[in-house]
Order: sequence, then structure tokens, then C-alpha cells
Amino acid sequence: MAEDERTVADNRRAFYDYSIDDRVEAGIALTGSEIKSIRAGKVNLREGYARIERGEAWLLGVHISPWSHAGSTTQHEPLRKRKLLLHRAQLIALGTKAAQRGSTLVPLRMYLKGGKAKVELALARGKRKYDKREAIKKREMTRELEEARKRQYR
Repeated sequence: MAEDERTVADNRRAFYDYSIDDRVEAGIALTGSEIKSIRAGKVNLREGYARIERGEAWLLGVHISPWSHAGSTTQHEPLRKRKLLLHRAQLIALGTKAAQRGSTLVPLRMYLKGGKAKVELALARGKRKYDKREAIKKREMTRELEEARKRQYR
């Protein structure tokens, strides 16, 4: 993470529900009240996903709360469809990989980079229930090992 980056929202649930393959940075086309809400940290990525339609990438299901100081005419819709800004080659590569069965594009985090809002997208595959249980077991085992090491050095 660079020095001028500030993470606004994380999607930690994605690491539990999906196995992450590829990651890509994308810009987002936003309105004025949306960027102000993002700067205030009023973003929820949990139900979000991206889709590529007719050669364009769209971010869906991401909730950006309305900005409290905006007027009623300039207010944005919290769950509206937002266009993602990607290079043509990235769009083609992600589109072909995401079209495969079981793959989806999931937002991992939203951050500000040089004053602009960016989203880190990941090409992900859904985990099965037994995969999730295995991940929990691994995490608990490593936690127990770390505790044992700490007790050993006391």
C-alpha cells in the first residue's frame, strides 16, 4: 500500500466466502455527493459484485450512504449501478475469466489514491461449506501455535 492511499472500506467477508485468484485496481465514475460520502467512510462492500456488460464494467450492490449535507436535488441513490474505469485489455481479460462457471468479480476494498476513489476487484470462486470449515480449522491451529510460542518465551 502506497503512502498516499487511504483505505475507506474492506470486504473481509469475501476472503471467507471466496478463494481469491486475480486482483485488479479500477477507478469508479461517481457523483459529487458519492465521493464526499466515500471520503467520510460511509461505504459498505459486503453485498457488492461487479459485472461486465456490453464491453463495460459495472459495480453493483455496493452501498454508499447519502451525504448528509447534500441538497435533495443533488442526492444520489445509495445502491445505484456505478461504472468501473478499466483499460480495454483488462476488461477483455476479466470478462473472459469471469464468464467461466463459478467465477465472479468481488470488490475487496475501496480506497482513496491521490484524491480519487479506487476499488480493488478480485476474480474469485465461491467456497463450499467444507472449504470454509477447513479455513476456520487452519486459522484456529495457527492461533494456538502462536499462543504456545508466546507461552514458551515467557
